[in-house]
Amino acid sequence: MSNAVSQIKFGTDGWRAIIADTYTLENVRILAQAVADYLGAGKKVAVGFDTRFMSGKFAEAAAIVLKNNGMEVILSDRPTPTPALSFIVKSHKLDLGIMITASHNPAEYNGFKIKNSAGGGASQEITRTVEGLLGRNPVKDAALVDPIKPVDITKDYISFIRNYIDLKKIKNKKFKVLVDSMYGSGDSFIAQVLKGTSIKLEFMRNTINPSFGGGRPEPVEENLEELKARVKNEKFDLGIALDGDADRIAAVAPGGVFIHPQKILGLLALHLNQDRHWSGGLVKTICGTTMMDNIAKFLGIKLYETPVGFKYISNLMETEDIVAGGEEAGGMGVKGYIPERDGTMAGLLLIEMMVYRGKDMLKILNETEKAFGKYYYVRQDLHLAKRVEPKKENLPSELLGRKVVEVKDYDGVKLICEDQSWLMFRGSGTEPIMRTYAEAKSLTQAKKLLALGKDIILRDV
Repeated sequence: MSNAVSQIKFGTDGWRAIIADTYTLENVRILAQAVADYLGAGKKVAVGFDTRFMSGKFAEAAAIVLKNNGMEVILSDRPTPTPALSFIVKSHKLDLGIMITASHNPAEYNGFKIKNSAGGGASQEITRTVEGLLGRNPVKDAALVDPIKPVDITKDYISFIRNYIDLKKIKNKKFKVLVDSMYGSGDSFIAQVLKGTSIKLEFMRNTINPSFGGGRPEPVEENLEELKARVKNEKFDLGIALDGDADRIAAVAPGGVFIHPQKILGLLALHLNQDRHWSGGLVKTICGTTMMDNIAKFLGIKLYETPVGFKYISNLMETEDIVAGGEEAGGMGVKGYIPERDGTMAGLLLIEMMVYRGKDMLKILNETEKAFGKYYYVRQDLHLAKRVEPKKENLPSELLGRKVVEVKDYDGVKLICEDQSWLMFRGSGTEPIMRTYAEAKSLTQAKKLLALGKDIILRDV
């Protein structure tokens, strides 16, 4: 058991490890016992899981340990989106949620996410406390005299979203939408929400395939070539891609134009503020696009900026009036729901935006970029021989001939230039990887900034 203590470490969003290496039934049970020791007997917990290899078995193992510790346990009877697990925790006033998923990681990984009583991501304080309890007490994994009867936890989730989305306005519209579920637990839940409407939905990769077709269920552009081609060739008005546990989104506009998640956040903010007339601030992370600054200024709403990681956005959504918040990886959260990201909800709101404005997504995107600037966002992960941090005294005062007018260093280091272009460095907390980000008003300039960033880091190695 002492070995498990060193093997189980929470990252930005849960614990993830390779199946049959350190991600084992034994370690999942040890972690579940630590969660039980953190909560105490008499508490209520929901357990969900995704489409990965043995996810249902891992979820059942965790649930048995929790029940043996005197807890009331709701166990999902099928693969579900992570937001569905978060929703039942909040709506049923449970004390905690556990989701067995490795999100967008490759098929050989699985993971363990903890959700707080509001349905949001567990804080670092909670995960550190749980880590500190690993191996403290023997695992209570005896066979149950009264077995847990799994239930469908998605019914209330679907019902809520059907009431949240303006189905009356959508009902008779005939937009054509293609959804790529990437073999994840997002499946075809969008169809259940839009049942009874005239939206022409088609799905791809919405079967259970634990190998994810040999790829990884991450909605980044290089993984969506088939979606882009089909949207273009079959003349869809919108393409939507969900990650492995359906809490992240990417989108494709007519013509096969990839819509970066950074821009999706802007579209959601504009729709909720202008079309629905909702109030509230906007949240982005430190590596978020400058377009958000321009949109917030135009709408006259407060812009919040957080470190990288949706849990920071989630915390703000629990305490402040936020209309929309999002991260560069595609996690989007909206007002009046759970303080958590949901790719399905974000996709449905994009459909709703097309209905409200009577335009396909390419026209809406072009109008948005004309009004708020067309920015090109690029990222590169540098795999190094050792962990390094950029030396501030060596950082330049100008980038590609443009003066650096601001430096932010509360999560990595971000150099912002006078023309709104920027370059950012953010090291991994666990591996010798330096994530470099850049944004500019031309793709050429953005790529040059990224190349410059690589030179700066390699100089310090």
